[in-house]
Parts: sequence; C-alpha cells; structure tokens
Amino acid sequence: MSLLIADSGSTKTDWILVKNGKATKTIQTSGLNPFICGEEIYATILQQELNLDLKRNNIEEIIFYGAGVKDSNKAKFVEKQLSKHFGIKNVKAYSDMLAASRATCGLEKGVCCILGTGSNSAYFDGNRIKTQNPSLGYIVGDEGSGTYLGKKVLQYYFYNTFDDELKESFLSRYGNDLTAILDNIYSRPFPNRYIAGFTQFLMDHRGHYMVENIIEDALIEFHQKHVLKYRESWKYPVHFVGAVAYAFRDIIKDLHASYGLTTGKILKAPKDGLIAYHTQ
Repeated sequence: MSLLIADSGSTKTDWILVKNGKATKTIQTSGLNPFICGEEIYATILQQELNLDLKRNNIEEIIFYGAGVKDSNKAKFVEKQLSKHFGIKNVKAYSDMLAASRATCGLEKGVCCILGTGSNSAYFDGNRIKTQNPSLGYIVGDEGSGTYLGKKVLQYYFYNTFDDELKESFLSRYGNDLTAILDNIYSRPFPNRYIAGFTQFLMDHRGHYMVENIIEDALIEFHQKHVLKYRESWKYPVHFVGAVAYAFRDIIKDLHASYGLTTGKILKAPKDGLIAYHTQ
C-alpha cells in the first residue's frame, strides 16, 4: 500500500508518493490555500496539474499539510475536495505549521517557524503544537516572509529610496510600469505570490548594504514579534522551514547568536522530514 503526502504553501504544493518507507514520486502543483482557493480552483488545479493515478499506485491514505488549514472547518473543506477528486475517504488535512514542526522536531520539543511566501511560528512539544502565535496573513502580518520582503522592494524602488545601482537593476528587470504592478496586486488572483516574487531581487543582490539592511530588519521584526514571545525559545532549538529562511539562514544564525538562542534545522522544504516522520 502507498501513502500520498501533500505539503502545500500559498505558492506551490509538493505531492509525495511514499511506498515501503521511500519516496517514489514527487509532483508539484500550484498552492492550495483554502483562504485563497475555493472549490472551483481546487478542482481545476487537481484535474489539470496533478497527474497521478491512485488505483494504479495503490494509494489508500492521503495526508495533506497546508497553509490556511487553521481550524477544523478549513480542514474539512480540504478533505472534502480531495476525497471528491481522488474517490477515497481516508484523507486527513493538517496545518503547514504542524508539517514544519514534525519535519524539523520529529518527536522532540522545539520552536518551529515558517518563512516562505507567508510566515508562522509555534512551540511543538514533541507530539502536538502546544502554543502558537497567530498568523495574520500577508495584508496585516506575515513579518519576515517573502510577501513582507517583496513589499519592501517595491516601496524602496517607487519611494526612491534605493541608490542608483539598485534602481537601475530593478528598472532593467521589472520595468517602471507602476500601473501594471498595482494591477497585478489589486486586480488579479494570488497577489501574495506576485509580491513575494520580488524577494528574488534581494537574493540576487546580497552584499549590498541596503539589501542586507532590509533582510536583517525584517528578520529582527519576525523574531521580536514571534520567536522571542516563546519562553521555550531559550530552552529548545529554534527551527525554520521555507525558501526565505533557507536563503537568509546566515542572518538567522547571526541573530540567534546575539539573542542567545540555539539554531535548529533550517530546511528549504519539509519533504524529507515528513517522509522520515511518517515512516519511522
């Protein structure tokens, strides 16, 4: 028998087919955040992007971890969509925060953080999420995330804060059409993904003092508003999952040294950790 594990963020979903304790196939589709995707979008993404025959692969169970699965109602919505598409009843949906915690902490205690398109954090007691600071989403919160950093890039360029070098680099890469950028943000689907895409500009200009300041300030704010709120942060390792955390892991480690924290695992994605957790 096989197990299908899904790890879904706001931007992408990794579907991992596990047989005999090993990943045999991985498929990537668009993200399936239930706060952003309704039934129609779910059905479209599953039908058009997920090329997987459950009967041929003898899949009996699906475990879905996803951004936006914040309560039982969202979990039931996701389970209903997946059950309808795949035609099986054994489907469970959990938060991406639990996925990150299981992938990094395993059965041990620790503070786990997500820094990807969005951001989140929690204290994991080795079995379940014990305490969790609320995640307010990209409009109100998501400190330190790709969306948060992408906003800073746009602000620095259009408010004429970047120096000439960075302004020229931005202009040559993205152009100067503010109307088109605002249209993508305010009139088209998935504005958080679009905004987060500008984080790549920071990744490509590491070493420039303005870029380093933007990244460091964002990560300090994330730690002050989230990580440092957990008293367990000084007792157990602080882990991270997400492309943003992985790209800027050097700054995270430096911050932890200044705060007196122990840096745990920093994973680009929770895939391998989830496979290990579900096959132990």
